[in-house]
Amino acid sequence: MTKRIAVVDGPLLINEDSLSKAWAKAILHVIGHTGHEIAPLVLSFTGFDETGKANEHAGVRAALDQLLSANDHRSVSDVAHTIFPQRIWQIAQGNRAYFYSLYQDVFPRYRAMNAKGNRRGLYFERLIDYKRGPNDGNQLEWILSQYNGRAGVRRSMFQASIFDPERDHIADAQLQFPCMQQISFEPTKDGLVVNAFYATQQLFVKAYGNYLGIAQLGAFMANEMNMKLSRVNVIVGVAKLERITKTNEALDPLIAECKKCIEGELLESDVRASEVGAVA
Repeated sequence: MTKRIAVVDGPLLINEDSLSKAWAKAILHVIGHTGHEIAPLVLSFTGFDETGKANEHAGVRAALDQLLSANDHRSVSDVAHTIFPQRIWQIAQGNRAYFYSLYQDVFPRYRAMNAKGNRRGLYFERLIDYKRGPNDGNQLEWILSQYNGRAGVRRSMFQASIFDPERDHIADAQLQFPCMQQISFEPTKDGLVVNAFYATQQLFVKAYGNYLGIAQLGAFMANEMNMKLSRVNVIVGVAKLERITKTNEALDPLIAECKKCIEGELLESDVRASEVGAVA
């Protein structure tokens, strides 16, 4: 039996002061190099306001959402919602118990809306309803109760699992969920640092929304731990450019906005030919 061996460009470390800039650098890197994968990708970003909201480049976000919509993919906010349901948290108005209850009430509808894609669950659902463990499987509440309930708590306690061998070690040819395996929270003198670990990640259709959802989750946890959100780190085993080819001209507006975000200037007219040199 012949197994497919991917061509990867090698490790990439990105450290930026905004979510949009970090994602833009990852996208431009994979477009500008041979192959369609980065292995591994270590991406770190700061840039949050006093409420923990991530600073974003409006042009990058709009161009990406437009391209996602044109290709029948979920929007950035919809992907982020799978990790942290920001709208429900706003409705709960700071009441954690009500927040969890509201989410669990609507979760069956989320599953029904995308029966195939959501049949195995969603990230936030596993974070607050892992099916076993303390606090009836609510890992976030366990972390918060331990941090806020006593001093001198060991740092390794502040981690939550998404991947579950009992449910996820199956022989399906493809498995859409979960790609994120684990998330940890590290209180520091500068604020809360969030670390998310992915086995694989789709750079075009999921990554930006993933980063936004992780940042929103981090802002929630930081607020409940009475500190600010300081940094988000995302470690990806294999980051892949899928669902679109490098030579697709529909990418041009997005590439232009990514370059503008990073360098503060527009791309020259023929980026792909003169600068990127991509191989589809």
